[in-house]
Amino acid sequence: MWSFSHPSKSLIGSESRRLEGRRIVLAVTGSVAVIEAPVLARRLMRLGAEVYPVMTPKAKAMLSPEILEWATGNPAVTEITGKIENVAAFLKPPEGTPADLMLIAPATANTLAKLAHGIYDNAVTGFALAAMGAGIPVILAPAMHHQLLSSPATQRNLEALQEAGFEIVKPKVEEGKAKMADVEDIVEAAVRRLTPKTLEGFRLLVTAGPTREPLDPVRVITNRSSGRMGVALAAEALRRGAEVTLIYGPGSARPPPEARTVRVETAGEMFEVAVKELKSGGYHAFLAAAAMADYEAEQPSRSKIPTSKFRKLTVKLKATPKLVDEVKRCSPQTFLVAFKAEYKVSLRELKRRALERLKACKADLIVANDVSKPGAGFQAGEIEALIVDRRGKAVRLPRMSKEEAARRILDLVEERLKAEGRKLT
Repeated sequence: MWSFSHPSKSLIGSESRRLEGRRIVLAVTGSVAVIEAPVLARRLMRLGAEVYPVMTPKAKAMLSPEILEWATGNPAVTEITGKIENVAAFLKPPEGTPADLMLIAPATANTLAKLAHGIYDNAVTGFALAAMGAGIPVILAPAMHHQLLSSPATQRNLEALQEAGFEIVKPKVEEGKAKMADVEDIVEAAVRRLTPKTLEGFRLLVTAGPTREPLDPVRVITNRSSGRMGVALAAEALRRGAEVTLIYGPGSARPPPEARTVRVETAGEMFEVAVKELKSGGYHAFLAAAAMADYEAEQPSRSKIPTSKFRKLTVKLKATPKLVDEVKRCSPQTFLVAFKAEYKVSLRELKRRALERLKACKADLIVANDVSKPGAGFQAGEIEALIVDRRGKAVRLPRMSKEEAARRILDLVEERLKAEGRKLT
C-alpha cells in the first residue's frame, strides 16, 4: 500500500488560519445543490479546516464520492460499517479526537423530516444524531422546492430542529425554489459558530465605505473606497460575540446582516451619526475605517450644471469635519482605532505620518497603508499595512486579505481592551 499525502491537503490554510486545527464533517444529501459541495469543502479548507465528507445514497447517485475525496483529500463515508464511523467521528479524548462541527449542505426536506423525528437510516442521519448526542453543533443549509419549504410539515420540522439545537442557514427563495444559501453565507455560519466569543459583552462602533459630497443633484465628489475593510472589521467583531453598530457610506461590500447598520451618504451625515452614537455612551471601541471625503463643495448647485453652458468649471471646496478629532471629546474612554491612507511613500515615512496623525487625534492605535500598491489599495481584496500605537511601536501586516487583516487588528484591540479593563459597567 502506498503512503502519501493527498495533493488537495496543500489547500488547507492557504488563505487564512482562522479555522486551523478545526475538523468539519460535511454531509451532503440528494439535492441538485450537491454540485456546490466541492466548492464549499475547499472554501473551508482554505481557511484552515480539515473536511470529512459524508453522503446519503441519493447524493452518491448525483455526485461521485470520488469527487468529494478529490476535493477534500479524505474518502467520503457513504454508509455506516462495522467501524461505526458516525460514533468514532465524535469520540472525545482519550478515545478519540472529535470533529468540531457538522455541516449538512444541502439538506433536503426528506433529511429535515428524518432528523426532526430522530430517524437514522443512512450515513448522514447517523452522523447527525451522533453529533447532537455528543454535544457537537450541527448546521443545516436547506434546499428544496418552495412548495416543500412552505408546507406545514416542513415548517414544523424546522421549528423542532431549531428547538433541538440545530442551526439553520436560511435558503434563498427565488424562481419558485428555496435554493441553498450562497457558499459564502454557509462558510460564514460555520466560521461564526467556531469562533470563540472573546468579545462578548463589548460594544463596537465601526465606520466603513466612502462618502459622496454633491456638486449638483447628479454629480458628486467621492473616492475609490469599497468599504470592504470596515465591513470585514464589523463581521469579525460579530463573530467574536461583540455588539456592533456599523455606520456605512455608499460602499460596494455587503454589510453583515447581524450588525445594526446605519446608512449615510455624506461626510457630514457620517460625522453627525457617529457623534450621536458616541455621546449615547457604552461603546468600548470605535474603528474609524471609513474613507470620508476630505472636501465638499462650498455651495453645491441646486440644479444640474449644464456642460453645454459651462465648458470650464471652477468649484470652491471646503474641508469636511474630521470625525477622528471629535471622538475623544465625545467619549474619552472609547478605544479609538484611526485609519490613514497614503500614496507612494516609504515605509519609514508611512510610520512617521501615521504616528503624527495618531497623536493629533489622540487615537490608541492607527492603521496606515499605502494605497498606491497594486492589488492592495482601494477596491482590492488585499492590504499591506502598519499598525502603530502611542509609543510608536509598529506591527507590520504583510500582504493579506482584508478579512485576515481585520482578524489581526481585532486581536490587538481585544488585547488592549482587556488589559485596560474596559468592560461594561
